[in-house]
Amino acid sequence: MNADPPGLDLARLADHLQKEGLTQGPLTAELIVGGKSNLTYVVRDATQTYVVRRPPLGHVLATAHDMGREHRVMSALQDTPVPVPRTYHLCLDPEVIGAPFYVMEHVEGGQPPLTPALARELVGVLAALHSITPGDVGLGDFGRPEGFLQRQVSRWKRQLDASRSREVPGIDDLYERLARDVPASGEPAIVHGDFKLGNTLIAGGRVRAVLDWEMSTIGDPLTDLALFLLYGEVTALDNGIPDQAPDGRETVARYAEASGRDLSRLGWYVGLACFKLAVIAEGIHFRYTQGLTVGGGFAEVGAQVAPLVARGLMEV
Repeated sequence: MNADPPGLDLARLADHLQKEGLTQGPLTAELIVGGKSNLTYVVRDATQTYVVRRPPLGHVLATAHDMGREHRVMSALQDTPVPVPRTYHLCLDPEVIGAPFYVMEHVEGGQPPLTPALARELVGVLAALHSITPGDVGLGDFGRPEGFLQRQVSRWKRQLDASRSREVPGIDDLYERLARDVPASGEPAIVHGDFKLGNTLIAGGRVRAVLDWEMSTIGDPLTDLALFLLYGEVTALDNGIPDQAPDGRETVARYAEASGRDLSRLGWYVGLACFKLAVIAEGIHFRYTQGLTVGGGFAEVGAQVAPLVARGLMEV
Protein backbone atom coordinates (compact mmCIF):
# COMPACT_ATOMS: atom_id res chain seq x y z
CA MET A 1 0.00 0.00 0.00
CA ASN A 2 1.43 3.39 -0.95
CA ALA A 3 1.71 6.40 1.34
CA ASP A 4 -1.56 8.03 2.23
CA PRO A 5 -2.36 11.08 0.10
CA PRO A 6 -3.53 14.16 2.05
CA GLY A 7 -6.96 13.61 3.59
CA LEU A 8 -7.26 9.89 2.79
CA ASP A 9 -6.47 7.05 5.21
CA LEU A 10 -5.93 4.17 2.79
CA ALA A 11 -5.91 1.40 5.40
CA ARG A 12 -9.26 2.45 6.84
CA LEU A 13 -10.69 3.05 3.36
CA ALA A 14 -9.54 -0.39 2.16
CA ASP A 15 -11.13 -2.08 5.17
CA HIS A 16 -14.41 -0.21 4.64
CA LEU A 17 -14.64 -0.83 0.88
CA GLN A 18 -13.82 -4.52 1.31
CA LYS A 19 -16.74 -4.82 3.72
CA GLU A 20 -18.93 -3.15 1.09
CA GLY A 21 -17.75 -5.65 -1.53
CA LEU A 22 -16.16 -3.01 -3.77
CA THR A 23 -12.44 -3.78 -3.48
CA GLN A 24 -10.06 -6.57 -2.53
CA GLY A 25 -6.68 -6.21 -0.89
CA PRO A 26 -4.56 -3.11 -0.42
CA LEU A 27 -5.27 0.15 -2.23
CA THR A 28 -3.16 2.76 -3.95
CA ALA A 29 -4.40 6.29 -4.49
CA GLU A 30 -3.43 9.60 -6.03
CA LEU A 31 -4.91 13.03 -5.51
CA ILE A 32 -6.29 14.57 -8.70
CA VAL A 33 -4.65 17.99 -8.77
CA GLY A 34 -6.30 21.09 -10.16
CA GLY A 35 -9.47 21.15 -8.08
CA LYS A 36 -9.88 24.00 -5.61
CA SER A 37 -12.80 22.59 -3.59
CA ASN A 38 -13.64 18.97 -2.73
CA LEU A 39 -10.73 16.54 -2.79
CA THR A 40 -10.83 13.89 -5.51
CA TYR A 41 -8.71 10.74 -5.62
CA VAL A 42 -8.18 7.93 -8.12
CA VAL A 43 -8.18 4.75 -6.00
CA ARG A 44 -7.06 1.33 -7.26
CA ASP A 45 -6.83 -2.23 -6.03
CA ALA A 46 -5.23 -5.02 -8.07
CA THR A 47 -8.01 -5.11 -10.69
CA GLN A 48 -10.32 -2.10 -10.37
CA THR A 49 -10.19 1.68 -10.46
CA TYR A 50 -12.61 4.02 -8.68
CA VAL A 51 -12.85 7.70 -7.83
CA VAL A 52 -13.33 8.84 -4.22
CA ARG A 53 -14.57 12.33 -3.28
CA ARG A 54 -14.42 13.99 0.14
CA PRO A 55 -14.69 17.60 1.45
CA PRO A 56 -11.60 19.83 1.67
CA LEU A 57 -9.42 19.97 4.75
CA GLY A 58 -10.38 22.58 7.32
CA HIS A 59 -12.64 25.66 7.04
CA VAL A 60 -15.64 23.94 5.48
CA LEU A 61 -18.46 26.47 5.11
CA ALA A 62 -22.00 25.57 6.12
CA THR A 63 -24.07 24.08 3.23
CA ALA A 64 -20.93 23.61 1.11
CA HIS A 65 -19.13 20.37 0.19
CA ASP A 66 -22.19 18.14 0.76
CA MET A 67 -21.22 14.59 -0.24
CA GLY A 68 -24.77 13.25 0.10
CA ARG A 69 -26.05 15.93 -2.24
CA GLU A 70 -23.51 15.18 -4.96
CA HIS A 71 -24.12 11.44 -4.67
CA ARG A 72 -27.90 11.79 -4.80
CA VAL A 73 -28.11 13.96 -7.90
CA MET A 74 -25.61 11.88 -9.88
CA SER A 75 -27.46 8.71 -8.93
CA ALA A 76 -30.73 10.29 -10.10
CA LEU A 77 -29.27 11.31 -13.47
CA GLN A 78 -27.76 7.89 -14.32
CA ASP A 79 -30.18 7.09 -17.16
CA THR A 80 -30.89 10.56 -18.55
CA PRO A 81 -29.36 12.45 -21.51
CA VAL A 82 -26.94 14.08 -19.04
CA PRO A 83 -23.77 11.95 -18.82
CA VAL A 84 -22.60 11.31 -15.25
CA PRO A 85 -20.34 8.70 -13.63
CA ARG A 86 -21.97 5.66 -12.07
CA THR A 87 -22.16 5.95 -8.28
CA TYR A 88 -21.30 2.94 -6.12
CA HIS A 89 -21.23 3.93 -2.46
CA LEU A 90 -21.91 6.81 -0.07
CA CYS A 91 -20.42 6.91 3.43
CA LEU A 92 -21.63 9.68 5.73
CA ASP A 93 -19.70 8.37 8.76
CA PRO A 94 -16.75 10.74 9.31
CA GLU A 95 -15.00 8.13 11.45
CA VAL A 96 -13.94 6.06 8.43
CA ILE A 97 -11.51 8.49 6.73
CA GLY A 98 -12.15 11.66 8.73
CA ALA A 99 -15.00 13.04 6.59
CA PRO A 100 -18.01 11.84 4.59
CA PHE A 101 -17.14 10.51 1.13
CA TYR A 102 -18.54 8.67 -1.85
CA VAL A 103 -17.22 6.29 -4.49
CA MET A 104 -17.97 6.57 -8.20
CA GLU A 105 -16.95 5.27 -11.60
CA HIS A 106 -13.63 6.31 -13.11
CA VAL A 107 -14.44 7.86 -16.51
CA GLU A 108 -11.72 8.37 -19.11
CA GLY A 109 -11.50 11.85 -20.59
CA GLY A 110 -9.90 15.25 -20.25
CA GLN A 111 -10.40 18.98 -20.84
CA PRO A 112 -9.22 20.16 -24.26
CA PRO A 113 -9.27 23.88 -25.16
CA LEU A 114 -12.73 25.45 -25.20
CA THR A 115 -13.54 25.92 -28.89
CA PRO A 116 -16.84 27.05 -30.44
CA ALA A 117 -17.68 23.43 -31.35
CA LEU A 118 -17.06 22.25 -27.79
CA ALA A 119 -19.05 25.20 -26.39
CA ARG A 120 -22.00 24.08 -28.54
CA GLU A 121 -21.66 20.54 -27.19
CA LEU A 122 -21.53 21.80 -23.60
CA VAL A 123 -24.49 24.16 -23.89
CA GLY A 124 -26.48 21.33 -25.44
CA VAL A 125 -25.81 19.20 -22.36
CA LEU A 126 -26.77 22.13 -20.15
CA ALA A 127 -30.07 22.62 -21.98
CA ALA A 128 -30.71 18.87 -21.69
CA LEU A 129 -30.17 19.05 -17.93
CA HIS A 130 -32.61 21.93 -17.63
CA SER A 131 -35.22 20.06 -19.68
CA ILE A 132 -35.47 17.23 -17.13
CA THR A 133 -38.52 17.43 -14.87
CA PRO A 134 -37.03 16.99 -11.36
CA GLY A 135 -39.88 14.82 -10.11
CA ASP A 136 -39.40 12.38 -12.98
CA VAL A 137 -35.96 11.39 -11.65
CA GLY A 138 -36.80 11.45 -7.95
CA LEU A 139 -35.54 14.97 -7.30
CA GLY A 140 -38.85 16.75 -6.76
CA ASP A 141 -37.82 17.64 -3.19
CA PHE A 142 -34.17 18.37 -4.00
CA GLY A 143 -34.54 22.13 -3.59
CA ARG A 144 -36.92 25.02 -2.92
CA PRO A 145 -37.39 26.95 -6.16
CA GLU A 146 -39.59 29.63 -4.59
CA GLY A 147 -37.34 32.55 -3.66
CA PHE A 148 -34.31 30.78 -5.13
CA LEU A 149 -32.62 33.89 -6.50
CA GLN A 150 -33.12 35.90 -3.33
CA ARG A 151 -31.60 33.05 -1.34
CA GLN A 152 -28.67 32.81 -3.76
CA VAL A 153 -27.82 36.48 -3.27
CA SER A 154 -28.12 36.13 0.52
CA ARG A 155 -26.23 32.85 0.61
CA TRP A 156 -23.19 34.15 -1.21
CA LYS A 157 -23.18 37.23 1.00
CA ARG A 158 -23.09 34.93 4.05
CA GLN A 159 -20.30 32.88 2.49
CA LEU A 160 -18.39 36.12 1.87
CA ASP A 161 -18.83 37.23 5.46
CA ALA A 162 -17.61 33.84 6.67
CA SER A 163 -14.41 34.13 4.61
CA ARG A 164 -13.52 37.81 5.02
CA SER A 165 -9.83 38.33 5.64
CA ARG A 166 -9.19 41.57 3.73
CA GLU A 167 -10.95 44.55 2.16
CA VAL A 168 -12.35 43.85 -1.33
CA PRO A 169 -13.35 47.14 -3.03
CA GLY A 170 -16.77 47.07 -4.68
CA ILE A 171 -17.89 43.65 -3.56
CA ASP A 172 -20.48 44.97 -1.10
CA ASP A 173 -21.78 47.40 -3.74
CA LEU A 174 -22.23 44.47 -6.14
CA TYR A 175 -24.18 42.58 -3.51
CA GLU A 176 -26.45 45.56 -2.83
CA ARG A 177 -27.21 46.08 -6.53
CA LEU A 178 -28.10 42.41 -6.95
CA ALA A 179 -30.26 42.35 -3.83
CA ARG A 180 -32.43 45.30 -4.79
CA ASP A 181 -33.28 44.18 -8.35
CA VAL A 182 -33.91 40.42 -8.27
CA PRO A 183 -35.77 39.25 -11.42
CA ALA A 184 -38.74 36.88 -11.44
CA SER A 185 -37.72 33.28 -12.21
CA GLY A 186 -39.19 31.11 -14.93
CA GLU A 187 -39.90 27.38 -14.71
CA PRO A 188 -37.54 25.78 -12.17
CA ALA A 189 -35.09 23.07 -13.19
CA ILE A 190 -32.21 20.97 -11.91
CA VAL A 191 -29.33 23.42 -11.53
CA HIS A 192 -25.74 22.16 -11.55
CA GLY A 193 -24.41 25.25 -9.80
CA ASP A 194 -20.89 25.24 -11.29
CA PHE A 195 -21.27 24.16 -14.93
CA LYS A 196 -18.07 24.66 -16.94
CA LEU A 197 -15.58 22.80 -19.12
CA GLY A 198 -13.38 22.09 -16.09
CA ASN A 199 -16.21 20.15 -14.43
CA THR A 200 -16.63 17.79 -17.37
CA LEU A 201 -14.65 15.00 -18.98
CA ILE A 202 -14.35 15.25 -22.76
CA ALA A 203 -13.33 12.54 -25.24
CA GLY A 204 -13.76 12.61 -29.00
CA GLY A 205 -15.34 16.06 -28.85
CA ARG A 206 -18.21 14.77 -26.69
CA VAL A 207 -19.06 15.22 -23.03
CA ARG A 208 -18.46 11.85 -21.37
CA ALA A 209 -19.27 12.96 -17.81
CA VAL A 210 -20.44 16.03 -15.91
CA LEU A 211 -18.75 16.19 -12.51
CA ASP A 212 -18.72 18.25 -9.29
CA TRP A 213 -22.41 18.46 -8.35
CA GLU A 214 -21.81 19.81 -4.83
CA MET A 215 -23.78 23.04 -5.54
CA SER A 216 -26.67 21.36 -7.38
CA THR A 217 -30.29 22.06 -6.45
CA ILE A 218 -33.70 22.88 -7.94
CA GLY A 219 -33.85 26.52 -8.95
CA ASP A 220 -33.46 29.05 -11.73
CA PRO A 221 -31.51 27.47 -14.62
CA LEU A 222 -30.35 30.83 -15.97
CA THR A 223 -27.85 30.91 -13.11
CA ASP A 224 -26.12 27.95 -14.79
CA LEU A 225 -26.16 29.63 -18.21
CA ALA A 226 -24.70 32.90 -16.89
CA LEU A 227 -21.95 31.09 -15.02
CA PHE A 228 -21.10 29.04 -18.11
CA LEU A 229 -20.82 32.22 -20.19
CA LEU A 230 -18.55 33.84 -17.62
CA TYR A 231 -16.33 30.77 -17.41
CA GLY A 232 -16.07 30.81 -21.21
CA GLU A 233 -14.69 34.35 -21.13
CA VAL A 234 -12.15 33.49 -18.44
CA THR A 235 -11.08 30.23 -20.13
CA ALA A 236 -10.44 31.96 -23.45
CA LEU A 237 -8.22 34.55 -21.76
CA ASP A 238 -6.36 31.90 -19.75
CA ASN A 239 -5.71 29.81 -22.87
CA GLY A 240 -4.46 32.83 -24.81
CA ILE A 241 -6.50 31.86 -27.89
CA PRO A 242 -9.15 34.57 -28.26
CA ASP A 243 -9.50 33.72 -31.98
CA GLN A 244 -10.91 30.33 -30.95
CA ALA A 245 -13.01 31.62 -28.08
CA PRO A 246 -16.72 30.75 -28.12
CA ASP A 247 -19.05 33.54 -29.20
CA GLY A 248 -21.21 34.29 -26.17
CA ARG A 249 -24.04 35.49 -28.39
CA GLU A 250 -24.07 32.18 -30.25
CA THR A 251 -24.07 30.29 -26.97
CA VAL A 252 -27.01 32.34 -25.70
CA ALA A 253 -28.93 31.90 -28.97
CA ARG A 254 -28.34 28.14 -28.95
CA TYR A 255 -29.52 27.84 -25.37
CA ALA A 256 -32.58 30.04 -26.04
CA GLU A 257 -33.56 27.86 -29.01
CA ALA A 258 -33.10 24.62 -27.08
CA SER A 259 -34.83 25.80 -23.90
CA GLY A 260 -37.42 28.35 -25.02
CA ARG A 261 -36.63 30.45 -21.95
CA ASP A 262 -36.81 34.24 -21.60
CA LEU A 263 -33.25 35.59 -21.45
CA SER A 264 -34.08 39.32 -21.32
CA ARG A 265 -32.62 39.74 -17.79
CA LEU A 266 -29.49 37.67 -18.44
CA GLY A 267 -27.21 40.60 -17.47
CA TRP A 268 -28.40 40.38 -13.86
CA TYR A 269 -27.61 36.67 -13.83
CA VAL A 270 -24.10 37.36 -15.15
CA GLY A 271 -23.66 39.87 -12.32
CA LEU A 272 -24.71 37.18 -9.84
CA ALA A 273 -22.26 34.75 -11.44
CA CYS A 274 -19.47 37.29 -10.97
CA PHE A 275 -20.42 37.75 -7.32
CA LYS A 276 -20.55 33.99 -6.75
CA LEU A 277 -17.15 33.33 -8.32
CA ALA A 278 -15.62 36.26 -6.46
CA VAL A 279 -16.89 34.86 -3.15
CA ILE A 280 -15.66 31.35 -3.98
CA ALA A 281 -12.24 32.72 -4.93
CA GLU A 282 -12.13 34.73 -1.71
CA GLY A 283 -12.95 31.58 0.28
CA ILE A 284 -10.13 29.69 -1.44
CA HIS A 285 -7.81 32.62 -0.75
CA PHE A 286 -8.82 32.51 2.92
CA ARG A 287 -8.07 28.76 3.15
CA TYR A 288 -4.74 29.31 1.38
CA THR A 289 -3.68 32.00 3.84
CA GLN A 290 -4.55 29.63 6.70
CA GLY A 291 -2.46 26.82 5.21
CA LEU A 292 -5.52 24.61 4.66
CA THR A 293 -5.25 23.95 0.92
CA VAL A 294 -3.84 20.84 -0.75
CA GLY A 295 -1.98 21.00 -4.07
CA GLY A 296 -0.73 23.92 -6.14
CA GLY A 297 -2.16 26.94 -7.89
CA PHE A 298 -3.78 28.55 -4.87
CA ALA A 299 -1.45 31.51 -4.44
CA GLU A 300 -2.91 33.31 -7.48
CA VAL A 301 -6.61 32.72 -6.74
CA GLY A 302 -6.97 35.81 -4.56
CA ALA A 303 -5.98 38.04 -7.48
CA GLN A 304 -9.07 36.89 -9.41
CA VAL A 305 -11.51 38.51 -6.99
CA ALA A 306 -11.18 42.20 -7.98
CA PRO A 307 -11.63 41.63 -11.76
CA LEU A 308 -14.72 39.52 -11.11
CA VAL A 309 -16.24 42.24 -8.95
CA ALA A 310 -15.52 44.86 -11.61
CA ARG A 311 -17.09 42.67 -14.31
CA GLY A 312 -20.19 42.15 -12.18
CA LEU A 313 -20.62 45.87 -11.55
CA MET A 314 -20.70 46.40 -15.32
CA GLU A 315 -23.72 44.10 -15.64
CA VAL A 316 -26.06 45.21 -12.84
